[in-house]
Amino acid sequence: MAAAARDLSLVSQLAVAGSRVPSLRKCGLHFLNKRRRPNFGFKVRAAVQLDSESENATTKPLEKTLGMDVVSEVGLREKGFMGLRKTKLVCTIGPACSSLCDLEKLALAGMNVARLNMCHGSRDWHRDVIRKIKMLNEEKGFSVSVMIDTEGSQIHVVDHGAPSSLKVEEDSIWRFTAKSFEGSRPFTVQANHERFSEGIEVGDEVVIDGGMACFVVVEKTGNDLHCKCIDPGLFLPGAKFSFWRDGKLVRRNHKLPTLTTKDWADIDFGISEEVDFFALSFVNHADSVEQLKNYLSTKSTRSIKVLAKVESLESLHNLKEIVQASDGIMVARGDLGVEIPLEQIPTVQEDIIYICRQLNKPVIVASQLLESMVEYPTPTRAEVADVSEAVRQYADALMLSGESAIGSYGQKALAVLEMTSTRIESWAREENRQSLLSQHQLGVSLPDRTAEQICNCAVEMANNLGVDAIFVYTKHGYMATLLSRNRPNPPIFAFTKEESTIMALNLHWGVVPFQVDLSDDTESSISKSIEFMKSKGLITRGDVVLVVSDVVPTRSTPIASQSIKVKTVV
Repeated sequence: MAAAARDLSLVSQLAVAGSRVPSLRKCGLHFLNKRRRPNFGFKVRAAVQLDSESENATTKPLEKTLGMDVVSEVGLREKGFMGLRKTKLVCTIGPACSSLCDLEKLALAGMNVARLNMCHGSRDWHRDVIRKIKMLNEEKGFSVSVMIDTEGSQIHVVDHGAPSSLKVEEDSIWRFTAKSFEGSRPFTVQANHERFSEGIEVGDEVVIDGGMACFVVVEKTGNDLHCKCIDPGLFLPGAKFSFWRDGKLVRRNHKLPTLTTKDWADIDFGISEEVDFFALSFVNHADSVEQLKNYLSTKSTRSIKVLAKVESLESLHNLKEIVQASDGIMVARGDLGVEIPLEQIPTVQEDIIYICRQLNKPVIVASQLLESMVEYPTPTRAEVADVSEAVRQYADALMLSGESAIGSYGQKALAVLEMTSTRIESWAREENRQSLLSQHQLGVSLPDRTAEQICNCAVEMANNLGVDAIFVYTKHGYMATLLSRNRPNPPIFAFTKEESTIMALNLHWGVVPFQVDLSDDTESSISKSIEFMKSKGLITRGDVVLVVSDVVPTRSTPIASQSIKVKTVV
């Protein structure tokens, strides 16, 4: 046995009634356990299997489609399995980083998802960025997903017309108007809705971007507001604002739709450009998410994921339904901080992350992570602590907004996220701070419940055995997400042949997508991928991997099966 790879496997096989279970006679030892159950149209068979695999076993020639993105491959060579960062990084693309050179630098620095905010820029500009990213993926070996963030019914947005931020000085007087003008005008900002000042009175306060600057209304002329700056700060392009009276938010019910006519046009644009995610703004109810998902199912042949942005008090009241309906959540802390007391943001953030983990949905923590780096080359220590806390809470991803879109130090900001994430993840493993997830059953059918239990057990085994990596073979990525949900210590390599699955998994914690031409023969797929990684020096003799496979029934293999195997590379 010294020259062989030891293979201990726990196999759970679900067979259609009347189908034949593959023979286990080739195994050195096998147990077959059947229990009488009511006839639900299928049979359940479970087996524990002990066998060995020769190092010289013949496999099919390696396919050209095998491969992982170049950044993960370099990271694995330089840092090893446990050195790979598990928290994913999202960068908002703007004028400061939209060149081909800058996009490549962000990809090399660890950008997993590029976010395009449809509040800014023309569709031609966004199209150019998308095609640059896809070209980099194709020609340079990156695997950067593209996300479009819809504008939504944003009645509370003002723009000063300049391409970058402006400093607002104390006691300066500014005019807020809904009247259109080209370019920029001194001390004048344009609101995006003619009813923006409806119900607003002299003495009300205007808070910009949750506190970046603050004004008081000193005069109201028609729909225009003349405001005096009482708290100086930064005025960003397309800034969001809110009105306050006597320390309370002024609420006005304009009954605007979640998706506007412009949003639907932007969505059609995203479909035509084959983006990977839509982030839906100002989601207050699950029905708007379901409406968009139904629309995508009829308009796109690709699997495009829909994320819901949580940025209002009403969305918190309907949080569970929104999470269940969506493919993921973005915690938009800037807008959320306007709707709820600031001191509640940390606990609300942690609660949202926990609920998303329970319901197996990826969650992005966004807004003001490194806000000072819009202007300065180093972050505040408080900002680094904020990033660390999001990583410690096991958020799937962290997002840069203005830091990368309009800031002068976008690449440095991304490096701060990368270094901080890696360090906190390492500390959590060393201190055994893994956050155990109270089990929330997701599956209803027996196959889904079986897959869920297999993945729960696989993560526990991987942590207890101290394996180097987890390999999962999956078509649509579901089992990879179930493994990620449990936040294992070793990285998860998800082998799939579906490009849309690879792009979707770029947002899931700890998952490294790996493109492979999966065959109906699971053992052949496992052998090919291990041999390929050995040939590239990505795994070496003595490495131990836990293998989880998810095989759907085919004509040649008429059973669905999930299995766990522990393999030692020889």
